[in-house]
Amino acid sequence: MSSVPERSDIEEEYKWALGSIYASDEDWEHAFEAVSERISELRAYEGQATTDPETLLELLDLREEIMRDVAQVSVYASLRSSEDTRNQEYQALSAKAQSLSSQASSAISYLEPELQTLSAEEIDHFIDAEPALETYRQYFDDVLRGKEHTRSAEVEELLAELGEVTSAPSEIYSMLANADMEFPTVEDPDGDAVEISQGNFTKLQKHEDRSFRKRVHEEFYDEWEAVRNTVGTSLKNQVRKDVKMARARNYDSAREAALDGPNVPVEVYDTLVDTVRENLSYLHRHAALKQDALGVETLQMWDLYMSITGEEGPEVSYEQAKEWVIEAVAPLGEEYQERMAEGLEDRWVDVYENRGKRAGAFSSGTYDTQPFIMMNYQDDIASMFTLAHELGHSMHSELAQEKQAWHDAGYEIFVAEVASTVNETLLTHYLLENLDDDELRMHVLDEYLERFRSTLFRQTMFADFEHQIHALAEDDKPLTPDVFDQVYGDLKAEFYEPAAVDDRIAREWERIPHFYYNFYVYQYATGISAAVAIVEKIREEGDDAAADYRAMLAAGGSVYPIEALEIAGIDMTSPEPIESALAVYGEYLDRMAELQ
Repeated sequence: MSSVPERSDIEEEYKWALGSIYASDEDWEHAFEAVSERISELRAYEGQATTDPETLLELLDLREEIMRDVAQVSVYASLRSSEDTRNQEYQALSAKAQSLSSQASSAISYLEPELQTLSAEEIDHFIDAEPALETYRQYFDDVLRGKEHTRSAEVEELLAELGEVTSAPSEIYSMLANADMEFPTVEDPDGDAVEISQGNFTKLQKHEDRSFRKRVHEEFYDEWEAVRNTVGTSLKNQVRKDVKMARARNYDSAREAALDGPNVPVEVYDTLVDTVRENLSYLHRHAALKQDALGVETLQMWDLYMSITGEEGPEVSYEQAKEWVIEAVAPLGEEYQERMAEGLEDRWVDVYENRGKRAGAFSSGTYDTQPFIMMNYQDDIASMFTLAHELGHSMHSELAQEKQAWHDAGYEIFVAEVASTVNETLLTHYLLENLDDDELRMHVLDEYLERFRSTLFRQTMFADFEHQIHALAEDDKPLTPDVFDQVYGDLKAEFYEPAAVDDRIAREWERIPHFYYNFYVYQYATGISAAVAIVEKIREEGDDAAADYRAMLAAGGSVYPIEALEIAGIDMTSPEPIESALAVYGEYLDRMAELQ
């Protein structure tokens, strides 16, 4: 029987090195208590932040000192809770850390309203009087930029304190999806029992036996049907929370509020959706190629993940994946390559799935820690690409933290998804150009096409869904599971026109955690567009373009995302990068058609 192991059965070398943060949970408790006692120090400056330049600098330095400790406490608890969502001890740690973070945010919530009483000219005078404030220039600009959307100190404190409450829909969904839901066991064509899980569902949908894929599809989504009302309620409240918080800050829409944070024009979102929808013929062609390759009369939803080669791809061990990913990033420079290799040896990655482990993958960490990557590695090509993806995030953090002060090191998701997808694109080029195994090369090409499909088209479809359901809430229209089914099902039918859309796939929205991230998903699609353009520049121009790209990563949050991409020579305010990515997608579809 194929089953998911307990965490205790996973070898230590395949677990992330959380001991590098705190040697024990007891050490975490001591750190937690120590920083908890210091939060009151932040409140002592309320009403005095702009008294004089020296006081402001003193407060900013204190804020950094405390918030860095809060971040370290929080990330350790979060990572521990992700290891096994059933572990109540670590769920309790995570809850304590979230409460602490809310308290710290509340204690310093007066800072931005007080800064916003100053004009840009007065800020300049402060910097002239205290040159050490110069390093905060981008922060000051960002604060003043949000002046019209910042409320009084009292309201800001209240909103900060509500952080624990407003995160409830996401937390409830996460616990339901990762801890409480149990998916059935199905019999594979060899007669072996296979337990379906969040982590292996996509892999099982790539099995060459079509009837088995159908059975997995039906069993998986029937399990979601059983919790339909709970998930629908959590998503409804997430959307309404987004809308109400946007209104509380004087935005016309939740989308405007979400995009204003990183200073990304709403037009960038609209340009993405419009450009992709105008070019759905590429996606329809991909679906048609898949239909022909599989030799089926009608392409069904349980066929979408299937390889165009018509068979499950070859296994790729974690060790092999590490080797290829390291080789693939050579165009980014020797130092980048060596640093990434060292990180893999230093146990940045929590590799394999275990019972209760959070689904999916992510890269995390703080300014004072090494990066930490969570995976559910499945010994396949897709997992290898996910490893490259998350390493892109981790290296972005490493370069930004090395070059920027704490307050400028953090970067927005808009540029983060570029860093991850550059690595994926470089990996594709490396494998297609260096592998002698034609079968493996064909599967790599197929995987890259799937990455395009799932990143550029699927995420844009998600973005359209997210925009539509928020617009309904803003018009005070009801949000029910039936409404979500209708909106999602219509989009699925439009995007995958050649395929049959069944009732089960119309509720796919239930299993997408990113809908709780407040207009997050579109950045995957803009990210792959920019990444493809950057890789093309590096391949054409060599070291100079690679240096520009590394400079973009190192800029962190010291510039706004649109400006950061300009460092690498990319203009995301125009449709050109998206159209360029779509053209590359078309070229690879041509190449696949020739190989069939």
